[in-house]
Amino acid sequence: MSKKIASISVSGRMTLNMHSLNNEGGEGNQIITRQLTIIGNDGEEHTVNGISGDMFKHIHVGHLINKAKEKKLPLCTNCKIANPNRLSSGEDLGTHFKNEKDLKKLGDDKIANAIIEKCIIDDTHGVLVTSIGKQNKNHARKSIVEFAWTVGIPDRNNTETYIHTKIVSDAGNKEKGASSNEGQNIFHRPANHGVYAFICNVDVYRLSYNDVTRSYPEIDNRNDRYKALLSSLLNTFLNPKGAMTSTQKPHITDFEGVVSISSNSTPAPTVSPINEDYKAEIITVKDNLNKIEGSKTIEVKEFNGLGQLSSIFEELIKAEPYKIN
Repeated sequence: MSKKIASISVSGRMTLNMHSLNNEGGEGNQIITRQLTIIGNDGEEHTVNGISGDMFKHIHVGHLINKAKEKKLPLCTNCKIANPNRLSSGEDLGTHFKNEKDLKKLGDDKIANAIIEKCIIDDTHGVLVTSIGKQNKNHARKSIVEFAWTVGIPDRNNTETYIHTKIVSDAGNKEKGASSNEGQNIFHRPANHGVYAFICNVDVYRLSYNDVTRSYPEIDNRNDRYKALLSSLLNTFLNPKGAMTSTQKPHITDFEGVVSISSNSTPAPTVSPINEDYKAEIITVKDNLNKIEGSKTIEVKEFNGLGQLSSIFEELIKAEPYKIN
């Protein structure tokens, strides 16, 4: 009998060098790296580099779309081309409900089922459908995959800036900064380095779960969706396709932490790796939760490096997603 997985949390410290995965924008010819103010483990304020949860969510969605196409899993029209609107524009759902006599009376239970059935991305990463066809009908589905801000550890991260120029033949005879973008451009690009606190959580039990009826629609590929979801999460760590990776692919020199796993509705615990003692804290929480439950509901697996992390995921992918009865 396969092991059942209800939720998974990854908490760790990731060492990144020479990256520019997330930026605030630009001022003149200067690209500004994204920075955050946090309270450190010492109780003091610190300004550190950061990578938004939106960025890692975007990276995971990209990998999951590719995996869905490989495994012939359902994708809506927009997700097939990585359109961020997903099912929100409602065309696919309008077609789905074309035989309904009155869309305005259409129940949220049927809409939720249709979202789940139509697309693995909308099922796992959530969507706000603002209209179905020409009807003023909307519906929200919450994501089952959550990413925190990836936060630089105080005093263990920094940014340097480098001058970049565009190679232009006969540049002296072309007007600098011309609107045609044919002239020479000089700009300053950041390259960041540091140790970053990373957190993500997957509520596996909510995979293909109708939050309105609190039941699971009859679909025959829920296990395949689970495997694709976790495989894509591992790919997110192995190949983070964020900003500027065409010329500043991150050097991931280390990733160490813990994966906590729950086999029932008790959440897989996480503690911010900003805390120096986060591993010990998570293990203590695990022990106490198992005492409360009277069983080994929570597991915690430590990893030192992407190799050990991939081994944990290889084991998890063999399991099955938990269902709330």
